[in-house]
Amino acid sequence: MFNLIVLILDVASALFLVVFILLHSGKGGGLSDMFGGGVGLSGGTSIEKRLDKITVVTAILFGLCTFWLAWKWH
Repeated sequence: MFNLIVLILDVASALFLVVFILLHSGKGGGLSDMFGGGVGLSGGTSIEKRLDKITVVTAILFGLCTFWLAWKWH
């Protein structure tokens, strides 16, 4: 039962990770430019910084779930 919950979390985090990575800005475009924010001296807007943190947390969750499933599911 626990493995099923971890599997659902793994699939959901993989899908969210794809979406969050696609929302990141490339060269001069992306989420920050869509809402009128420019790049300041700090290296990005607050939206981009929050998106970076969400992406990192989602990637860590995906990695942990994948590791758990690989370790427990022989």
